[in-house]
Amino acid sequence: MSSHTEDGRPTRSTRRTFLTASAAATAATIAVPLAGTPAAAAEAITPPGPGHPAKPQQPGRELTALLREVDRARIEATVRRLAAFGTRHTLSSQDDPVRGIGAARDWIYEQLSGYAAASGGRMTVELQSYVQQRASRIPTPTRITNVVATLRGDVTPNRVYVITGHYDSRATDVMDAVSDAPGADDDASGVAVVMELARVMATRRTEATIVFAAVAGEEQNLYGSAYLAKELKAAGVDCQGMFSNDIVGSSTADDGTRDPRTVRLFAEGVPTAETSSEASTRQSVGGENDSPSRQLARFVSDVADNGATGMGVRVIYRRDRYLRGSDHISFLQQGWPAGRFTEPAEDFAHQHQDVRVVNGVQYGDLPEFCDFEYITKVARVNGATLWSLAQAPGTPKRVTIVTSNLTNDTTLRWQRGEEPDLAGYEVVWRETTAAEWQKVLAVGDVTEVTIALSKDNVFFGVRAVDRDGHRSPVAFPKPGS
Repeated sequence: MSSHTEDGRPTRSTRRTFLTASAAATAATIAVPLAGTPAAAAEAITPPGPGHPAKPQQPGRELTALLREVDRARIEATVRRLAAFGTRHTLSSQDDPVRGIGAARDWIYEQLSGYAAASGGRMTVELQSYVQQRASRIPTPTRITNVVATLRGDVTPNRVYVITGHYDSRATDVMDAVSDAPGADDDASGVAVVMELARVMATRRTEATIVFAAVAGEEQNLYGSAYLAKELKAAGVDCQGMFSNDIVGSSTADDGTRDPRTVRLFAEGVPTAETSSEASTRQSVGGENDSPSRQLARFVSDVADNGATGMGVRVIYRRDRYLRGSDHISFLQQGWPAGRFTEPAEDFAHQHQDVRVVNGVQYGDLPEFCDFEYITKVARVNGATLWSLAQAPGTPKRVTIVTSNLTNDTTLRWQRGEEPDLAGYEVVWRETTAAEWQKVLAVGDVTEVTIALSKDNVFFGVRAVDRDGHRSPVAFPKPGS
């Protein structure tokens, strides 16, 4: 390990010294189990080399208590109430008190405002509106309104994590704003997840800020989420993670098979907003599987694939399904890490379909086809993820792997975080053929380390750890000097 003297000159230690210092840092600085890859996804044989085998982060008492408060009955009531508005099509009525998107908007706002009232002023709720001019699937100027609840963090409020579900719905014809479009699974289920987590977290203190948003205009072209993302960008927030919950309502596939314990998480490899220069760097280092969104997905598996949620997280290395796209894409376009939660296998008779019976088969996105216990477990996966992100230090910034000269060692540098409870950092590494982090080394509260392992042969990452053992997502280093 290398660090710097008080006058800035680098110091260098031997391999034996590094390993001894690493062990000391583990004992003195981070007195909790090392975290990393979920056991189910870990490699069967960890590679030889410095560090300990990576292990998942176990939920603490606060998180366990939070997950127990997620209420199945409330989630079911939310899905049924949203479906009862008849249609929530973006082009439907905005001023009818009982039917249409306006009625749904007002009800969501009322519910979230009630949750915010119990927050001691930490949660605020707003109707975020703009007029979308004529565009794809918008034939006339149309008001798009997101319902946004913001739970302000106590320590690093400008570090933000976002969760969305879209409250608009559609029938078979995407321009049909009149027919019934109950949208129970797509996407009252996702809105129910967002609203229930807003309720549960409103009374709790978090270090970072969480934004709970019911967005509109998704079925027409992601209009609401695009506006939300642009507004956050304009406000200069540091959005370090976003999750769209879209079609998370059923565990039953079109052939009748059930998988009530798996949720898919779609996470892109090559970043949507990647520049040509960044593409050239990625190609040179082989970083196709190490985008910020992939690191975020690994974090989800690390903290939410366990007995406390009752779920397994199946990470899909793809931005989204074929022929589909959800609101996380709006955040990817702004250069932020994001992913999409969705059910394990879909029944397309209950998505984007007019409500009707054909040859004895019921079509339409009705509440009777939802699995409310499944939605509850998806909410727990999201809850475990958001809580773990908001209580941990932020993802390390300006992480660099030194490539200015030829060496069989690896030197990493990064910028120290500003969190007052920051304890130090861990370096993680894996074979280039491995999908998950395999080894972890505690290196203490430093901003530079040299490891006796060739950067040419493995992938490295850096994550932050606080005094309570909360770990950040991993930052993948960029080559530099």
